[in-house]
Parts: sequence; structure tokens; C-alpha cells
Amino acid sequence: MVISESQLFAFLMLGVFITCILFVLFGQLTVRKLRKKPEVKDKLGIEFASGWDILNVASALCRPKWMDNRYKKSRLSGLAANAEVLYQHTTLFDRILARIFWYSYVMSGSGLILMLILNLLGVFD
Repeated sequence: MVISESQLFAFLMLGVFITCILFVLFGQLTVRKLRKKPEVKDKLGIEFASGWDILNVASALCRPKWMDNRYKKSRLSGLAANAEVLYQHTTLFDRILARIFWYSYVMSGSGLILMLILNLLGVFD
């Protein structure tokens, strides 16, 4: 059974749709709660565009400890969210939702970029 280009694209767009729903859920259930706490409000990282702090929080809750330690030592550490503070103020449900959202975001985005590159190389012709 061979998967056609349109079937692969439809599958990836379904992943994008699910990611959009998870983005809104994670933002409303977790990040909204964190924005209201004064001790956490300034630790959510830089918001380049509206909603960027949702991505910062999700990535901070999914980062391995060694990478988080590297971010802290960097001069640009203010751009990323502080994972230690976030772990203190989130529940297990929040962390699981963050991981589901973040990995669906990364996988659907990477899949679409890979499909674009393969299409430019002529794989689907």
C-alpha cells in the first residue's frame, strides 16, 4: 500500500489542526493560570508575538535538565521560560498537556517542512 502525496498532506494537516486545538487548550488551562501569579509572570520568557509565551512554557516543560542548565548559563537566558519556577507552579496534568502539545507542534511542523523539501526535490512527481 503506497501513500500518495495528498494523503500524506491530509494526515499532516490533521496533525496541525489537532495542534491548534491543543495550543488553545494549553494556553487557557495552564498559561493563563501562570500569567496571573506575580512570582511566575516575569519568568515566562520573551513574548515576540501574542501567544509566544505559550510556546515558551511548553518548551520549558519539555526540555531535558541538561539543556535547561545550558540555557541558564547563556547570555540569552531571558528569552526562554524558567523551567524550575514552572515546575513549582504546575501540576502533573499541566506537564503532560505541555508535552502532548509541544511534541505534536514539533512533529507536524517538521513533517510539513520535510514534505516541502521532498516536493522541491521531485520525490512526489
